[in-house]
Amino acid sequence: MFSQYFRFNRLDQQLSEHRAKLHRMAVAWCGDSALADDLVQDTLAKALEKQEQLKDEARLGAWLYKILHNCWMEHLRTQKPTLDIDEMELSCTDCPEKHFADDQLATQVRIAVESLPVSQCQVMTLVDLEGYSYEQVASILDIPIGTVMSRLSRARETMKKRLQGIRQTDNVHYLRRVK
Repeated sequence: MFSQYFRFNRLDQQLSEHRAKLHRMAVAWCGDSALADDLVQDTLAKALEKQEQLKDEARLGAWLYKILHNCWMEHLRTQKPTLDIDEMELSCTDCPEKHFADDQLATQVRIAVESLPVSQCQVMTLVDLEGYSYEQVASILDIPIGTVMSRLSRARETMKKRLQGIRQTDNVHYLRRVK
């Protein structure tokens, strides 16, 4: 009984530490801060409810992203059953990152990432922003590694084309990685 109590408290603390990252990822995926709050809340509730399924605490982050992905897919299914998420364009009109984006280039890059199709956006943000391996992303999204690699390749090619346009029109000389 005491071991369950201590495990619950430790997990509760660890979930709090991941909350901001989950929210950032949810905003990147859905482009809506309020919806991201709901997705993160659902994710954390499901994590607490199903904490016995987490066998290796070192994989907590990946496990939480997988739950978040499932919550996001569930939300999309409830919104429009015939929605083709590969063709869906994302936009961000009121997300927390926008408030902190002082740099014009950072804002343009973020908008370009958000406008990627959902499947490419998920892969790109998990690999390039969160640093997950292709294998981990495949596990999180329940897709083959080859699909991860092809989606990432398409996303990077799209980003390259979009950022070249920004570079020419805004006289931008370099990019830095924002993590």
